[in-house]
Amino acid sequence: MMRTADEATRKRILNRLKRARGQLDAVINAVETDGSCKEVVTQLAAVSTALDRAGFAIVSSAMQYCIADPEKASEEEDGLSVEELEKLFLSLS
Repeated sequence: MMRTADEATRKRILNRLKRARGQLDAVINAVETDGSCKEVVTQLAAVSTALDRAGFAIVSSAMQYCIADPEKASEEEDGLSVEELEKLFLSLS
């Protein structure tokens, strides 16, 4: 579990990821059944957007956590430095 997110944020992130999984299943199904190009591209764009938003929410949550309590964050095994968070954030763009 992500230690950097409160329960409401974690729930929103999980909902986005589950939505992306459903959309990816729709892409796979469309490709397997010779769906239309429009359907495949539309669903693929939706998957990409959902994953991007989940990623940004995860990094944003981690940034808030590290800024709010940097000592506690650095004590934990997955504590990230500001530079590491910045690098993660940029990797999403």
